[in-house]
Amino acid sequence: MLASIAQMLSLALLPLLVVCVIDDWFLRPKRQRAALPGVASDPPLMRVLYLALMASVLGGIYRLMTSEDTDYSLVLFIIMVISGVVWLVDSLVLRKGRQIVLRAGATDAEPTHNELPEPGTVDYARSFFPVAAILLVLRAFVFEPYRIPTDSMMPTLLAGDFIVVNKFAYGLRLPVTQQKIVDTGLPQRGDIVVFRYPPNPKVNYIKRLVGLPGDLVKVRNDQLIINGNPVLLQESARYSDGCYLNMRMATEQLGAHRHQVLHCVSPDYIQVAPLPGCNRDIQQNYVCNEASGEVLADLNDAEIRVPTGKYLMIGDNRDNSADGRVWGFVDETQLVGKATRIWFNWDSHRTGGPMWGRIGSAIN
Repeated sequence: MLASIAQMLSLALLPLLVVCVIDDWFLRPKRQRAALPGVASDPPLMRVLYLALMASVLGGIYRLMTSEDTDYSLVLFIIMVISGVVWLVDSLVLRKGRQIVLRAGATDAEPTHNELPEPGTVDYARSFFPVAAILLVLRAFVFEPYRIPTDSMMPTLLAGDFIVVNKFAYGLRLPVTQQKIVDTGLPQRGDIVVFRYPPNPKVNYIKRLVGLPGDLVKVRNDQLIINGNPVLLQESARYSDGCYLNMRMATEQLGAHRHQVLHCVSPDYIQVAPLPGCNRDIQQNYVCNEASGEVLADLNDAEIRVPTGKYLMIGDNRDNSADGRVWGFVDETQLVGKATRIWFNWDSHRTGGPMWGRIGSAIN
């Protein structure tokens, strides 16, 4: 419902913006001049349109925040350019026009006014320009926020976690073009990496780096075997949260990273309709059925040789992750950064609000 309202509001943004800018730049100064020395009021229709414009901006922001394929660097760049142009046009043209309008209607009996009030759009542009420029630089070279959209990295990361991505961990890149200009380091096995999804580079994905260039990676019953060396899965407990039932929780060591994975040692990994105990609005719940006692071939088993210049990414939720076993490899040019810390948590599909205890947690 909220998404539909936001979509309708954002569709009206451009026509509302055009009407309000024309009024704000050209018609409102005349009303202000006519009302001197008093204060001009906008016509009722324009007051409604200005309020509608604010609602449309909020709707557009909501759509940007909830979209998985938004290029925020490009959005910030566009905002910076538009606000800079508006600010420049006002300084060179519009301000002089306001002074002409002021002088044209002035009489000797009226008090002197140096300048008519500045249009609100110009005031916003002057405010947005430095903010957009600073955010663009920070996102390009320092840190970038990212929202976890799915369960593929459970139990390490949950849907609704907002994380900080270290942008200079794997090299400094220009905003928008993503051209690397400075080498600062290479990805290490076990890193949790944000990258551009190879089938659709507009979308950012997050997985754990399992295979380095040249590695032979096998997945057998959710256990990794890297270059012939099995990676120990140390079982610790069963995991149930109402949406996932009877899953295995295990600890794994990849490089310098000791972390937990979620899996089920069975080919009979069952997806069921939503369970009564699940507090999230998701299409499927997951039940681990190992009643047969047999360990047969897992549907997610794979054997993969990682090419030069590529990386293999796999989710910590081994049985519910569309990752490199499905769509292949991540090229070095598609790396965005390294996940470092959770700064907020809120999943609109989960009841109960934010999970406050996750805020500030380091990511391993």
